[in-house]
Amino acid sequence: MQIREFTIVDYDAVIHLWEKAGIQLSKSDSLDKLQHKLQRDAELFIVAEESNQIIGVVMGSYDGRRGWVHHLAVDPDFQGRKIGSMLLENFESRLRAIGCEKVNLLIEMDNSNIQKFYETLGYNRDELIFMEKWIV
Repeated sequence: MQIREFTIVDYDAVIHLWEKAGIQLSKSDSLDKLQHKLQRDAELFIVAEESNQIIGVVMGSYDGRRGWVHHLAVDPDFQGRKIGSMLLENFESRLRAIGCEKVNLLIEMDNSNIQKFYETLGYNRDELIFMEKWIV
């Protein structure tokens, strides 16, 4: 298995993997929006690949203060092989290299079973009120 940066050529395979893994996609995940994301911090959007097949992905970001995990997923056929843990470790290493000291993530309520995965990797639950507004 190889971990490498996402390229736009990977778009269809990554969208398919996210859908297969049950990730809720939005208009922010369109081809145009992800191309724009790559202009900001491409090194934080990484994939796990085996035999030329993308089997895991994490899209992350850094706002200059906090790192964010967005859309971490492993193909269900490959789960249980520590691929998610390796992706997250690689992502955290990239964040440390650019001076990031804290990583945040959000979990959709209908995906709360993933909380244990993150807890085993040292993430702690924090009670917050999350609010959002689409401005476009």
